[in-house]
Amino acid sequence: MATDLAKFAKDNDVKYFMVSFTDLFGSQRAKLVPAAAIGQMQEDGAGFAGFAAWLDMSPADPDMLAVPDGDAVIQLPWKPEVAWVPANPVMEGDEVAQAPRNVLRKLIAAADDAGLRIKTGVEAEFFLLNPEGTELSDPLDVAEKPCYDQSAVMRRYDVIAAICDNMLGLGWGPYQNDHEDANGQFEMNWEYDDVLATADKHSFFKFMVKSIAEQNGLRATFMPKPMEGLTGNGCHAHISGWDAAGKTNKFADSSDEMGLSALAYNFLGGIIGHAEGMTALTNPTVNSYKRLNAPVTLSGATWSPNTATWSGNNRTHMVRVPDAGRFELRLADGATNPYLLQAAIIAAGLDGVDKGSDPGKRLDINMYTESNKARGAKKLPLNLLDALRAFDKDKVLKEALGQEFAGAYLKLKNDEWNRFTAHFSQWERENTLDV
Repeated sequence: MATDLAKFAKDNDVKYFMVSFTDLFGSQRAKLVPAAAIGQMQEDGAGFAGFAAWLDMSPADPDMLAVPDGDAVIQLPWKPEVAWVPANPVMEGDEVAQAPRNVLRKLIAAADDAGLRIKTGVEAEFFLLNPEGTELSDPLDVAEKPCYDQSAVMRRYDVIAAICDNMLGLGWGPYQNDHEDANGQFEMNWEYDDVLATADKHSFFKFMVKSIAEQNGLRATFMPKPMEGLTGNGCHAHISGWDAAGKTNKFADSSDEMGLSALAYNFLGGIIGHAEGMTALTNPTVNSYKRLNAPVTLSGATWSPNTATWSGNNRTHMVRVPDAGRFELRLADGATNPYLLQAAIIAAGLDGVDKGSDPGKRLDINMYTESNKARGAKKLPLNLLDALRAFDKDKVLKEALGQEFAGAYLKLKNDEWNRFTAHFSQWERENTLDV
């Protein structure tokens, strides 16, 4: 039985609920609902005009009702009188097929039918900037190789500790926080979970990080490449597949050199095979391709892939196997929609399982210096338009995610690309005015 939000409010002194859904572009939309009204809202949903968000709707469409999922409610640690609760959008009694959380729930059901319970963890990197977002917030953070810089992380102790304290209080099991490879960049890790729980936590994490940063007079951004010449924000996902009870890791096989089962290799084969189309979802902005196909950064490495390859414990590939029973997808960036990231993983992986896909040869090479040895490996898209075209051609991926979703996503993202190409930049004026 789902958590009764009215009772939750009474037991936890909650005055307001943020009934929230995530649109196609990953923007979080919410209504602040008083606790006195949450009972009816949990039954009927909070009303939204879908056209007002990044969804393929018009002003003529009826109300979209966001029905809160009481089991996923999170009380704001920094403002405990408010609770955040993710919602499942419906319209005229039917689930909105293009809504990202609904897309993920549909694929979780497909995984259940295949006897798989997918668990994932994410590593969401972010920058801390000045309030205007134009400069790094720490003028002393200038090291050529700033990764794990203990002085730099301690100068931002108030922000990082506040976020980690919140995760500890929520029971997420955070276990390490560090200054990342770019100046002004940080990463915080918490325990893996079932994919829907991970997506909800990922969505809330972004909201929490931005909120705590603002309280400290800073601006946090998950933008893929916010600073020229510095390493971009990745969002690596660690993936494993379990039995229905969540007790036995079906991706593990102690007799295999990498500790992976045949099932895991098939799932990985699906991800390798659909990597080009997945990129439209894992790397969903124009800016994403400033990170994905970047020149060497100040630190000496981009830490991002540009080819669909896999390896052992080798961070220069799109997928690495750091330990038995799981693998890490290093493709996604900070702009990825938390729900669509997980949906893409399941859709591609299940197709690999269904077809018995082979991920290809493991490559134990440095892809940053020896990519010429990766003969036959597929190159990842060079820009958002190429990624959208690859997704549009991937009929299996579109069918798994849902044709209504795929059509809406492609329409709005192609519109975004067209707006970008219509924009005249200062670079064009400086380099073309005298032709």
